[in-house]
Amino acid sequence: MALQDKTLTCQECGQTFTFTAGEQEFFQQKGYTNEPRRCPTCRQNRRAGQGGGSYSRGDRQMYTAVCAQCGKEAQVPFQPRGDRPVYCSDCFSQQRGGSSSRR
Repeated sequence: MALQDKTLTCQECGQTFTFTAGEQEFFQQKGYTNEPRRCPTCRQNRRAGQGGGSYSRGDRQMYTAVCAQCGKEAQVPFQPRGDRPVYCSDCFSQQRGGSSSRR
């Protein structure tokens, strides 16, 4: 049976979009059993981390701390409690042995 274009409704924005026969064939070749639930624009936004309602790193709250090694101000993704040292990204890399500029 030949595949035909289908009109679907995006679960995110509510707009209709076409699920082409070519896309359906691609989905079959990849072994995907479900039809897309989002339109191409919403899929692209979701991949870029701009998903509506979903967590994205750009929304993460950052906290200011003073680096325990060099004393510079640093932005960290957790609220420092004071019972453990906090490092800026450069000093953190050195602590973990990830910096090649270590002397």
